[in-house]
Amino acid sequence: MIQVPPQYAIFPVINASLNGTSAVLLLTGHNLIRRGRMAAHRAVMITAVITSSLFLISYLYYHAHVGSVRFQGHGWSRPLYFTILISHTILAAAIVPLVIITLSRALRERFDRHRAIARWTYPLWLYVSVTGVVIYVMLYHLFAA
Repeated sequence: MIQVPPQYAIFPVINASLNGTSAVLLLTGHNLIRRGRMAAHRAVMITAVITSSLFLISYLYYHAHVGSVRFQGHGWSRPLYFTILISHTILAAAIVPLVIITLSRALRERFDRHRAIARWTYPLWLYVSVTGVVIYVMLYHLFAA
């Protein structure tokens, strides 16, 4: 069983919830803009940025106090887990500046430039949010010895 100090045990659940919420907000925001509902899209996407920012703060705080959590799975699950983890980690690092640039262009009403980068930011951000939840499930539930 993964040993996490009791005062930090809630953080993985909070982090997965924030990631899942970000994914739902991203899907909702994408749907809203496709339907031409720009004001609603803006509100939902700003909420997604806030949710993802809260995730990042919570994630960094947790790992600063707990350190790395070792994956307990064996066999086929190990290469699957590490493939997801590596792609997630690389894209998570890349998504931060992409989100900042995308948001900045939207807030400055540079919608042509916003759309151009959002085409990349949206699917990458969605992937990072969803795989964050998958990693949580694999690490703390499916393969926790």
